[in-house]
Amino acid sequence: MKQPGPDHPITISAHPGRVRVMLNGVAVAESRNALSLTEAHYPPVLYIPRADADLAHFKPSARSSHCPYKGDASYFDLVVAGVHRPNAVWSYEAPFPAVAGIAGHLAFYPDRVDAIETA
Repeated sequence: MKQPGPDHPITISAHPGRVRVMLNGVAVAESRNALSLTEAHYPPVLYIPRADADLAHFKPSARSSHCPYKGDASYFDLVVAGVHRPNAVWSYEAPFPAVAGIAGHLAFYPDRVDAIETA
């Protein structure tokens, strides 16, 4: 486990407004309680509470990954009316203490959904 610091900063903040994730004309997630995680030089990633997602469209994937700063990630495929997007969603079920705020949240690859809308 590595700690965020000056050489690899990580910040988590409340995202102001609404976030909606669309696939095949269906909102698979919509929230006014999303978090924005900014890590080092990467673009910010929006994390949506699991309670604000339509989990009927989520299928657990066999994929997993490890981040030395955040912990172990699990993945989900999205399936909406015959459209299947493998490994489109990830989640840190038990993130490291420095990023504990993202526990119970889901993040989406922008290129694996039709849109991530913010307002």
